[in-house]
Formats: sequence, structure tokens, C-alpha cells
Amino acid sequence: MLKFDEKQNLLMQARYQYEMQDVATPNLYREVFDYNSVPKIAFNMRHVPPDMPEEIWMTDTTFRDGQQSVSPFTVDQIVHLFKLLNRLGGPKGLVRQSEFFVYTEKDRQALHACQDLGLKFPEITTWIRANEKDFELVKNEGIAETGILVSCSDYHIFNKMKLTRGKARDKYLGVIKAALDRGIKPRCHFEDITRADFYGFVLPFAEELMKLSQEAGIPIKIRACDTMGYGVSYYGAATPRSVPGIIYGLRHYAHVPSDMLEWHGHNDFYKVVSNAGTAWLYGCSSINCSILGIGERTGNCPIEAMAIEYASLRGTTDGMDLTAITEMADYMEREIGLEISPRQPFVGRHFNVTRAGIHADGLLKDEEIYNIFNTALLLNRPAMVAVDATSGLAGVAHWMNGYFRLAGDHVIDKNDPLVVAVREMVAEQYANGRNTVMGDEELEIMTRNADVERYERLVFHKSH
Repeated sequence: MLKFDEKQNLLMQARYQYEMQDVATPNLYREVFDYNSVPKIAFNMRHVPPDMPEEIWMTDTTFRDGQQSVSPFTVDQIVHLFKLLNRLGGPKGLVRQSEFFVYTEKDRQALHACQDLGLKFPEITTWIRANEKDFELVKNEGIAETGILVSCSDYHIFNKMKLTRGKARDKYLGVIKAALDRGIKPRCHFEDITRADFYGFVLPFAEELMKLSQEAGIPIKIRACDTMGYGVSYYGAATPRSVPGIIYGLRHYAHVPSDMLEWHGHNDFYKVVSNAGTAWLYGCSSINCSILGIGERTGNCPIEAMAIEYASLRGTTDGMDLTAITEMADYMEREIGLEISPRQPFVGRHFNVTRAGIHADGLLKDEEIYNIFNTALLLNRPAMVAVDATSGLAGVAHWMNGYFRLAGDHVIDKNDPLVVAVREMVAEQYANGRNTVMGDEELEIMTRNADVERYERLVFHKSH
């Protein structure tokens, strides 16, 4: 069947049929995943065209997958973070949904408290096991959409569930039909898709879901779960590891609409952000994330990373409040006790802190030379200089200008006598054996000791 594609202005073969391959033994891709070696990346050099959706957004799993990796949040903590997610997403709801558990009384209290806020975004969704009791929980809470686990690799089907592909498909379809019968939108979590037989199970099952959705008149979402972080974004990579291949295949062979397609990645091989961006580029509207990337093992895709990626790809923040990222990070450290790596991009204490003396000199002359963007404006995180044994006069001057909020004619030059005096005090500390970075309070005391009158003027300037 041929159909004219108005986007590409070409006659395209519009229908591909893939049938379930109900094999007797599992396909574990042993040439790629032999377990005793680092997993291999295979290529077939098939061209897969980008197909960026008209709309792209993020969803959140902080309170589901994320919370499984940290101490359980309190109701108040969940409410506070939920409000920050709303702020980050802005009026367009670029943080479109947030996923909750519903099993314990505390889970339901948190869900109700967030519902009571009356916020349009993020929409509250849930994740359930495939049984009657869980469906009733979702229905009773007035939730429109729920995630349902439909593991799709033979590792899970054969080795975990002890089923065949045909029996797994039948089990999944029964659960999904039960959700549809209750008027609940199913979101099918294709667990372990980057180790699954894409043509022998994933595509034919996805096609069946799309037919079922049409018959029921209820949308069925597919969440492509890179459960072990095996996905790669390289040109010409072969399935099952190819992110472009997976997204293109689901879009064009199984005819899953972009807005019904979601990518859920993990960071086991440091690829979670690049894979998520690639999923957007090749036709997936939704990226599932968590605050700071918390989650199983190495974690999920950080929502702060994808907010910045969105702005990079679209050329606009589209109303997102990126300063909420800084408040999220501060709250997670201060109130929840989560330790953030100091060099973690956008949220770590030192992500925009310069240490080398020659870099500090450049930063003092023009902040753009060594700062990735205007972090003070966008993230409420001014570029800073760490003062230590290697900082030099430029480092001390930059610290003073930043700490006392000096700008324009008030900026202190690195050759100012006050800077020279404080730098000499710093040098003396390290000459006597110190090996740690100077703290703000210490440097403020040194500034006061060097020149009390000027120090008082600087404090007055800072406070006004």
C-alpha cells in the first residue's frame, strides 16, 4: 500500500506487517550480551531518518522509580517537589505528567495532597501491578492513566516469568483490556526493550495495541524502557540497542503516534541524556525523567538535563522556570539528605566554579570565556571562583565581586590593594600546610582584617 507523505513529499510504503515469532527457545542476543564481557555494539548501517515531533515534553517518575532508590519521601516533601515540577514545566506543561504509587496510605495521602493543589500540570498518573485490586485503587483515586508492566525481552518472558512469547502477549492483552473496560488509559511499559526481539515480539505486539486502541476509542501509550541502559544513539547501530531504530520502528511500522510514545532510559553506560535527546529527534514526544536522575542503579534521565536540552533544541525555554532546578537541588540536599556530586552539571556545588588561576583571570575579564551560559540569570547560580593555593589575584578579585555583588563601577580589579592583601593572607595559609579550599566566611574575615573601613562599605553595598 502506497501513501503520499506530505511531510517528506514522497510516496511511502505505508504498511509493514510483522507477526509474532513464538519461538521455542529465548533469543538472548548472546553475540552482543555474553555477560562475561562488556556488551558489544553491533552495526548494520541502516539509515533511519530523524522525525522530530511538533511537540515534545518531559514526564516525571521521581515519586515512583526515583523514590525506589532513596529513603521514602514524606507527604510534605512530595508536595513541595511537585510544586517545583509545576514551576519548572511552566504554563505549557513541559513537565506533562508525574507518576505515583498508590499502595500505601502514605502514597495515597501524597497523591491526594498533590491533587488538592489544583494544578493542571503535571497530570498525576500511577503505576500498578496487573491485578484486579490495583485497577480498583486507580479507579477509586480518580486517575485517568496508569502504567502497566509488559516486559518484552526474552530475558524476562522466558527466564523470569517462565512463559512463551505467545502466552506473555495473551496475558498482557488481558490486563490491558481490563484497564480499557474500566475507562482507564493504559500506558504500557515495554520493559527491557534494548534486549528484546524487536521484529519478533516488540513490533507485532505494538501493532496489536494500536488496533486495540482504535477499537476501544481509548489511547494506549507505549513507554519504551531502556531498563539496563543498553541503548545507543550511534548512526547505523543495529537493533535491539539502536535508539533511532526503536523509535523509528514503533512510529513507522507499528504506527504509534508520537504523542503516544515515551522513552524511559537508565544511565548504566553514561548514555541516558544523549539517548533521550535522540528519542526526541527520531519521533518520540515524551521523555520520562526524575529529579537529579534518581532511580534504580545508576538512575533515570535527570529532568534538569532534559529541560536544558529542550531549550537547546527548541531555541527557547517556552516558559520553563529553570531557577526551579536550583531550588530542587538545594531542597534534595538540605531537606532530604541526598548527596549531589559537586561536579554534577547544573546542580552540583562546583559545576560553574573555576579553580585554575589563569581561568579565573579570564572569568574576571569576561564571564563568557569560562561559563557555559548566564547561569546567574537562567539558574540563579552565579559563576564562582574557588579560592585556594592556585587561585592568584584574579581568583580573589572574582570572589570579592561575586560575594559582595559588585557590578559596573564598583567592580574590584585584581591589582587592588585589598585584593593583594587578602591574597597574601591566603598564600600564608597554604604555605603553612593547608590543603582545603577557602570558605566564604574565612575570606570575609580576611577582607575585614585587611581593611575594616572598606569591608564595611562592601557589606553595605551587598545588603542594598
